[in-house]
Amino acid sequence: MSAIIRFAIWIYASLYRLTNGSIGGSIVGLPVLLLTTTGRKSGQPRTKPLCYFEEGQDLVLIASNGGADKHPAWYLNLKNDPKVRLRLKGAEFPAVAEVSDPQTRERLWRKLISLSPYYIRYGNRTRRQIPMVLLHSTTTRPLP
Repeated sequence: MSAIIRFAIWIYASLYRLTNGSIGGSIVGLPVLLLTTTGRKSGQPRTKPLCYFEEGQDLVLIASNGGADKHPAWYLNLKNDPKVRLRLKGAEFPAVAEVSDPQTRERLWRKLISLSPYYIRYGNRTRRQIPMVLLHSTTTRPLP
């Protein structure tokens, strides 16, 4: 990832934190959270702003990587260590990530497309199947 992209992500996440999500709180019709994973190579915390939607008590992330043919680093990090931290607006809490099984993934993909048809582009752009990740809170979380 280029230094410019890393800097842009840092600025985005900083504005999100500073304004409790008032700036950067939604993209393409979906709300945004900040996901912190543990780098699988570095062991350091890595934070990314990501779109999500709700599924019952869980939150769902889309590992689209902009339609690229490789998985995003955050997805590989949470596959290595599924314990993550979330920031929803001004609240932070721990969660455990679970990659959905194929049947659940199809259902979640259909729900995503109904919420944000923009993701059809990403699905058509890549040769891989875009994973859907369920985030299970390990504490009582405030509603977004």
